[in-house]
Amino acid sequence: MKVLLSIKPDYANRILDGTKRYEFRRRVHQDVRVRTVIIYATKPIGKVVGEFSIKNVHSDHPDSLWEKTKEFSGITKEFFSDYFRGRDVGHAIEVKTVKRYKKPKDLSEFLASGVAPQSYAYVSA
Repeated sequence: MKVLLSIKPDYANRILDGTKRYEFRRRVHQDVRVRTVIIYATKPIGKVVGEFSIKNVHSDHPDSLWEKTKEFSGITKEFFSDYFRGRDVGHAIEVKTVKRYKKPKDLSEFLASGVAPQSYAYVSA
């Protein structure tokens, strides 16, 4: 089982080049069988650019989550704080291994609707 995430192009590139090792989410998939994240780089790219295997999913209070992940967060503390403002729990999907697609793919190859998900969408392996 895989999950497809919409990720801003800058952050997608940081994940694929290894400088961002955590993808932060207010909501995270619940299916424990999910072991891979498919990366949809949002507009202006608008393509599926790669994927990564999941090492772990960390769920904690945002302050604790930042302390655990800040070294390889790939984002600023200010952005992180704004993103999780008012939340008691945040999630960080830890990247294990990455695979950049040689040629970016259309979203419709993964989702019949061809519409990017707001948070995530399950994709059969």
